[in-house]
Amino acid sequence: MVRFAELFPVMFSGTRLLTVVLTSFFAAVVATFIVRELARRFRIVARPKADRWHKRPTALLGGAAIFASFLLCNALFVAPTTYGWVVLLASAFLFFVGLIDDFLHIKPYQKLIGQVMGASLIIYYGLQLPWTGSVTLNMALTIFWLIGITNALNLLDNMDGLAAGVAAIAAVFLAISFHANGQMAEALMLAIFAATLAGFLVYNFNPASIFMGDCGSLFIGFFLASAALMNASGGRSRSLFAVLGVPILTLFIPIFDTTLVTVVRKIFGRAASQGGRDHTSHRLVALGLSERRAVLMLYGFAAASGTLALLTRELSLDVSLAVTLGFTVLLTLVGVYLARVQVYDEEEIRAARERALFAFLVDLSYKRRIFEVLLDLVLIILAYYSAYALMFGPFTGQGAWRLFLQTLPIIVFIKMAVLLVMGVYRGIWRYTSLNDLIVFARAVALGSIVSVLAILALYRFEGFSRAVFALDGLLLFVMIAGSRLTFRLFRRLLPTARTRHGRRVLIYGAGDAGELLLREILNNPELDYAPVGFVDDDPLKKGKVIHGLPVFGGNGMLGAVCKERRIEEVLISSRKISDERVREIKRDCEAARVKLKRLRIQIEQISEDDE
Repeated sequence: MVRFAELFPVMFSGTRLLTVVLTSFFAAVVATFIVRELARRFRIVARPKADRWHKRPTALLGGAAIFASFLLCNALFVAPTTYGWVVLLASAFLFFVGLIDDFLHIKPYQKLIGQVMGASLIIYYGLQLPWTGSVTLNMALTIFWLIGITNALNLLDNMDGLAAGVAAIAAVFLAISFHANGQMAEALMLAIFAATLAGFLVYNFNPASIFMGDCGSLFIGFFLASAALMNASGGRSRSLFAVLGVPILTLFIPIFDTTLVTVVRKIFGRAASQGGRDHTSHRLVALGLSERRAVLMLYGFAAASGTLALLTRELSLDVSLAVTLGFTVLLTLVGVYLARVQVYDEEEIRAARERALFAFLVDLSYKRRIFEVLLDLVLIILAYYSAYALMFGPFTGQGAWRLFLQTLPIIVFIKMAVLLVMGVYRGIWRYTSLNDLIVFARAVALGSIVSVLAILALYRFEGFSRAVFALDGLLLFVMIAGSRLTFRLFRRLLPTARTRHGRRVLIYGAGDAGELLLREILNNPELDYAPVGFVDDDPLKKGKVIHGLPVFGGNGMLGAVCKERRIEEVLISSRKISDERVREIKRDCEAARVKLKRLRIQIEQISEDDE
């Protein structure tokens, strides 16, 4: 048989590459349609379960469509390579392991044995993670990598379109990395793989009409993990961090989700392999996002980590480490925030509270001081490094960078001490306000001044740049303030369900009292209110926005606003409104058939009978 790869040059470009990708895409679309109809006809479907997300029977074996269309297109368009055949053979073995599981529901240890067998085949033919100088250790790390990523992708398959979409994004970035590395056949293989996953997503994206099953998730996960080894092992020499970091960053989202789920399940006494609605995607939905928005947000994180993986190929080691460290800090904050979302029932939570590990971690999470100190340590180093990098370019260890290494311990010591003395660790993140930002600014400014004085005393400031310390202070303030405002930012970007359900209310009074009342409504779900906006008699406030809610005019407009916005209750927030005006508001509410209530804050003396 004449291969199309022999008719096309190895370096596909333009319309030829587009032809291959579109052919692979439509092959997957057709194959998925056929498999879906066959699965429905023979009733090979996933039934809804208490620990599963889907609500209706859905066709299975979508992985067979991915597998078949990918093998066909790969055979037609890709010139064979030794490593390529090894990866295909081992991944095909995992496909059949998953297929057996889809029909016979084999035990977890049996699937693990299959994964170890597939990993052994990969290692036997020379594909390894070259992370250490020890061949034995590299073999052990490679087995752990292959099994870990395979199961991470399997766990990520918990919401319509999530696993296939994230895998497609990872495949695209791996293909780009292969191309940049001069591995054209491998790049084309990954491009075809991404196209077949995209074709499957036509039927798998929300609302999904077919699932990939274990045959799909095990095949996809193992193939991506193995393909990353081809990228790490072959091609031209690159920076050390490119070899270490590119595989991890490309597949960071499955790793992140698996880590979050494993840690939280262990705290609650659950098996890591146990099904449940406690994945990253489920927690995003619990915060009020739709399924599609939750999946698209994770697509965005996958694209960001893939972009970062490509950047590490071109950047020096120190810059790669700094950028990756910043990204890791961001996702750590996301993980801490999502871990607080309640996804278990009350009985499990009560049982978990009796465990010493749970009590320790909850207490640590509540106080967060140790986490804050460790985070600020990282931020101080990152800010100081970034200031030097902006002024003097990549790290060299010579000249100005030699002074950086000498003074870094001094900077860390002084700034940590100043942050402690200035009260940076007294606040609570979720209530970070302008006053806290002023405290941060004072602490950072004082830390910079003391640092400059210390360096002046020790080194007479010879060879140092004033601009570095100015940049360092500015960057550190932005980083500390940003980290403290993260939770409040998440609460705005990820609206909670309680802001979308409940009785629709207007707050009368767009002042401090009204803003206070809105905070209480948003933070207290037991009130069962859904705030729609504010009403105020001050014409200068009309059309303004407070915390995302509009301010309507009050004089003579209350009835019309209530009718237009389907208001059920009006809450008067301020005691400054006169009794006569309150009576007018009451008449307007009665005419609109809307309840009227008033906020009262009283300080009462506790009598002896109350003690």
